[in-house]
Amino acid sequence: MQYLRHHGSWSLYFQPQGLEARPPDWLKVWQGDGILVRVEDRAMARAVCQTGLPAVNLRVPFPDLPLPVVGLNNPALGELAFRHLCDRGFKHFAFCGIPSGRYPWMDERRESFEKAVRDSGGECHTFVTTWRRKQPSSWEEEQNQVAAWIGTLPKPVGLMAGNDDRGLEVLEACHRAGVLVPDEVAVIGCDNDEFLCNLSTPPMSSISPNAQRIGYEAAALLDRLMAGARPPTQPLLLPPGIVVARESTDVLATDDRELAAAIRYIREHACEGLRLKDFFKTSRLSRRELERRVRTLLGRSPKEEMIRVQIERAKQLLTETKLPATAIAEKCGFSQPKYFSQVFHARVGLPPGAYRRAQVKPN
Repeated sequence: MQYLRHHGSWSLYFQPQGLEARPPDWLKVWQGDGILVRVEDRAMARAVCQTGLPAVNLRVPFPDLPLPVVGLNNPALGELAFRHLCDRGFKHFAFCGIPSGRYPWMDERRESFEKAVRDSGGECHTFVTTWRRKQPSSWEEEQNQVAAWIGTLPKPVGLMAGNDDRGLEVLEACHRAGVLVPDEVAVIGCDNDEFLCNLSTPPMSSISPNAQRIGYEAAALLDRLMAGARPPTQPLLLPPGIVVARESTDVLATDDRELAAAIRYIREHACEGLRLKDFFKTSRLSRRELERRVRTLLGRSPKEEMIRVQIERAKQLLTETKLPATAIAEKCGFSQPKYFSQVFHARVGLPPGAYRRAQVKPN
């Protein structure tokens, strides 16, 4: 819709259907000019290719399909989920998905999460391999399998679900196992389906897939193909958006109450212009001891944690609002917009304006 508002209207034929539905019969005789399609299997890919029409695929099920792809960089989700859980102090990690090989895009999420855990020196406990040994015969049996597996995990543990559907099932399994969320198991999903994320108890944190940008770029590519351009040989895989944090990961994985209170104070006040000397006055611990404990839990100093919180808030405002950078700098606790831009660029790799354009296509 956004692309068409900018570049003229199309006559659209839109028929929602399940991802695993068979190719519709009408596609064989349809007299259209181009197709945006979510391909889940080779039968759908063949049906679309047999039309002879320009087409863009919004899924990445198989790497060798003869269709240009615009989609999500799935490995980046695993890395982002790992960082989010690390920021909460977790040392134990787990992944819950679906059988390996069924959905390659979920395998990519799992593999990148497992690699991030290994690179940190940790071990990832993965439910996919457990399920593969014995396929459940019903939803009830599957929930019991997940609940039993969750009971075996070291606690506290940060758990990534392969998507929000799976995350919802994990949270239900935690209830069955008598495991507290987020105190014993913190759960983060993927795709940020707001209905699913807020349906769960507690509401589930999830990673936004940057769907608006993907849709825009897919429409732009289809427009070029319909005008006679050659299809690209490589997929256009766009980075995910932000972590939308909810109660399922609202925890610090530590029994140190002084430390937890100090870190929570940083996260609640960093964007209010909190000064480091004022922060140290809020704790009964000495500056040296508090520095040591924060660095041991999070792997960074209180100052670095303060800046991380400010930058994450800035990313959220750049993505979700149209506020100018000067206003965002102020809302994130930076007294000088120029300094904000410098810090943001150094941390994110892009200046604020370029980051915003990378999330949502400009008007």
